[in-house]
Amino acid sequence: MSDGVMKRMGMIFRAKANKALDRAEDPRETLDYSYQKQLELLQKVRRGVADVATSRKRLELQLNQLQGQSAKLEDQGRKALALGREDLAREALTRRSALQQQVTDLEAQHQTLQGEEEKLTLASQRLQAKVDAFRTKKETIKATYTAAQAQTRIGEAFSGISEEMGDVGMAIQRAEDKTAQLQARAGAIDELMASGALDDPSGMAKDDITAELDRLSGGSDVELELQRMKAELSGGSSAGQQAIESGQNGAAQSSPQQDGPRFDKQ
Repeated sequence: MSDGVMKRMGMIFRAKANKALDRAEDPRETLDYSYQKQLELLQKVRRGVADVATSRKRLELQLNQLQGQSAKLEDQGRKALALGREDLAREALTRRSALQQQVTDLEAQHQTLQGEEEKLTLASQRLQAKVDAFRTKKETIKATYTAAQAQTRIGEAFSGISEEMGDVGMAIQRAEDKTAQLQARAGAIDELMASGALDDPSGMAKDDITAELDRLSGGSDVELELQRMKAELSGGSSAGQQAIESGQNGAAQSSPQQDGPRFDKQ
């Protein structure tokens, strides 16, 4: 495989990895992580200040001790001279001179540590101010990001371009299609049943001739009932009533016989 192909594959892989990381990254988590690291750095600086202050305090104790010994040797030298022991006075002053050299060295170290402590204290205060400012900015950015994310989701929900709304839309479309299909099938079955193309296995359905006869018979009964009610309201004579009743009898005689044709006996 050539170097050019390998470079292209590497570039494609890095591009896809970068896109995947960008999609998976949450700015709020990144800000919280950065803030945590700054707090850890601030804690280290504070521990450094505490260590320097401890060393300075230890030097101060040593200085106080050496200065006390130096004052004691000086007092011993005076007493020796007062007693006429110049040799003892010289020895005391010699020891005091050696202690003074140690005191001078410790004082120099003390000043150095005190300067470092002041620098670290100032750096700690500045870092604390930066951490506080970053925390305020972090919370502001997180709130803005959360609001923008919620607004985007609401917009996607209203516009129907989100994945969830797309799935809901597809489900609604499938339900509507199935409903329309069932309605069409039910209508087709009703039409076939009405035309007699499909037999009713229960035996309850009527053919078209029987249905038409029932409709005509029902209509004539309604008309006769309507005529009777008109006669009663108009206070008609009994002759009118008899005419209505004779009309009913005539209609009954004209109805088809259910027992089939009858034959006279020879």
